[in-house]
Parts: sequence; C-alpha cells; structure tokens
Amino acid sequence: MRQAKRLKSVRYDIRGPVLRRAQEMEAAGHRILKLNLGNPAPWGLATPAPIVADVVQNLVEAQGYSDARGIYSARVAVAQRYQNLGVTGVQPDDVLLGNGVSELIMMVLQALLDSGDEVLVPSPDYPLWTAAVNLCGGQAVHYRCDESAGWQPDLEHLASRITERTRALVVINPNNPTGAVYSEQTLLGMIELARRHGLMIFADEIYDRIVYDGATHHTLAALAPDVPVVSMGGLSKVYRAAGFRSGWLATSGFTGTDTDYVSGLQLLANLRVCPNVPAQHAIQTALGGYQSIDELIRPGGRLLEQRDHAWREVVAIPGVDCVKPDGALYLFARLDPAVHKIHDDEKLVIDLLEQQHLLISHGSGFNIDTPDHLRMVFLAPTDVLDDAIGRIRTFLSTYRQ
Repeated sequence: MRQAKRLKSVRYDIRGPVLRRAQEMEAAGHRILKLNLGNPAPWGLATPAPIVADVVQNLVEAQGYSDARGIYSARVAVAQRYQNLGVTGVQPDDVLLGNGVSELIMMVLQALLDSGDEVLVPSPDYPLWTAAVNLCGGQAVHYRCDESAGWQPDLEHLASRITERTRALVVINPNNPTGAVYSEQTLLGMIELARRHGLMIFADEIYDRIVYDGATHHTLAALAPDVPVVSMGGLSKVYRAAGFRSGWLATSGFTGTDTDYVSGLQLLANLRVCPNVPAQHAIQTALGGYQSIDELIRPGGRLLEQRDHAWREVVAIPGVDCVKPDGALYLFARLDPAVHKIHDDEKLVIDLLEQQHLLISHGSGFNIDTPDHLRMVFLAPTDVLDDAIGRIRTFLSTYRQ
C-alpha cells in the first residue's frame, strides 16, 4: 500500500531520520542525551500547580464534548488577553481553541489554500509551517531572515517573493529556531507589505513572553488593526504545559467581506468536534493572575542563566558562532565553513548521535539552504548543558566529511 502522493513533498526532519536513529539506539540499550525538542517537562520545568489544580477540579465537568470553538470561559480569557495587548475588537466569538497550535496551523491553512496558492514562510522556520502548507496543497515560498542582522527578516527579499499567487505571510516571533525577537520597525514593514498586496498574516507567537535582556515582544495584531491577522498562542512553552495540547487562535482586522474565511474555520472546528476539554480549563487560570514565566527569564532566573551559560560555552568552541537569542528556548549555532567543511548536516547530527549519544537538530531541517547550522535546546540545567557542549566540542575537533 502506497502513501498519498501529496505526502511526497512533506518533510518534518526534526522528527525524521535522526530521531528514528536515536530511538533505534535507545531500543538497543544506549542512553541518549536529548536536546532536540522544546519540551520543558523532562528538565523539571513543571506546569504551575494552580493550572494543574484547575484541570483536576474540572475533570468531572469535562467528560462530554464542548462547544466546537472551545469553552466560553477560556475564550473570554484569550479575548481579554489580546484586548490588554492592544488588539482592538477581539471578542470571545473571534477565538478558537485547539489541540495545541500544531492543529490550528493545519486548520488556518486548510481554510485558506487552494491548489498552487503560495504562502510566505521564513527561512529558517518552524518546519511544521512549510510541511502544512504543502500538505494543504499550497506552496511554501521562503523569505530570508538575515543572520548578520540578528536574524531579522530581510524585507527587501520578502517583497521580491510576493507573486499573484501569494495568499498569506507567516511571522514566527519570537522565532524558532533562531531566538530572534522582531523589532517594531521590522513588523511594521511586514504589515505594510501584507496591506499593499492584500495578504493575510499568520502570527505564530507561542513564545511571546519568553524574552530576555529587556527585549520587547510586539503583538503583531496590535500593530495591524486594518489587516486580517490570525494570532496564535498556547500553553506549551510559556506555561510549561506541552502535554496538555492546549492552544488558541484569535482573528482580528477582518471585515464583512472576510467572513467567508472565518466561516471556513468554523466548519473545520465543527469537523473535529471540539478540542480536548480537560486542558481547556487550564487556559483561564494560566492567562490570569501571576505569570510564573517572569521569574525564569529575569536576572537570576533559570532560563536566562541557562541561555547565557550555553551561549558562552557554544561560541567558545573553535569554528562555531551563534547569534545570542533574545527569546524562545534555542541556540541556532553556525559552523564556520572555513573550519568545519560540512556538506551534509543531517549526516553530521547522526554521526554525533552515534559517536557521542547526543541528539540535537540539523539546520537544514528548519528549511535553511546551507548545511552549516545546528539547533540545541537550552532547557536542561547547566551541568547537563556542559556535558552536551563538551561532547559537541570533542566531536567537532576530529570530525571530517
């Protein structure tokens, strides 16, 4: 039995051959140090107790289906959050809950794309965006983010990628994998291109509160009241509840002529019946009151300290540099081609895995067109990061392709 032809153009390499090889090695009895996924729980970054308590408290009431859009109290909390961030006009009926942002990414694209439609996606990107565009029958067109400018999007290159088939622009901010936090000027430039060409904007802001050193995250929809924007967020990163699979989207800037698209989203929500109901009860508690992420990202906070420590150690490796991330949970390090002559970065990370029992991600898996980057998660404590980076240093000191 053959797989569907549409899957031939779909790649999701960060859970592809490298991960399968790691699973084979684990099955053979090897212990693998995994710094490949932004999963907080294995590193002791637990979901805040009040969030868990609310889910437990509401389990009896969560046994049946909910409204296809999600429970009302959670949608109110999301709408109020965007209102507080300066997004005008967002009401509970503009909010749709999902089984994580991953499900919502598929839904927003399915509701928009016809065969051959183009979507502008950053390079590097979170690869689900590229995969989902292709799976929905569209074509992902990548625009360059400039490493020499702190991985800010190259607006001139972005503009050059727009064609008559372009339907939407994806903005991932703070960015995975680079950790870039986009400036207001950059965002306004992207919004103006969308406005001029009649594009919808998908704002993936799952890391919006994970920023360091006084960096400011600007909520894109607040800067674009007259442009159709679908803003997305969830509990997995900021609230360390990855396994809850609880995300949301909010639509803003839509006019009366845009209701056809919104109706399409509602249809897709109905088809999946509803999001998982117990996790929806976590949203109101998570978004209200004390924000525990703040203590992790301020001076002395665990995430900030781990970022600083990992970055110092990585850039101390000969022939390796890295733009210091202003947000998110990753280092996206560059191997100097003059020192490390790599032509296949997937082979590199498999060789690293087999020789050092360390699992990280290769840069080309994030749809960047050069084989000279690696992504490493810095969620682990500093002693574990030292161990991992020491293994990378040892490996690169003798590795040749």
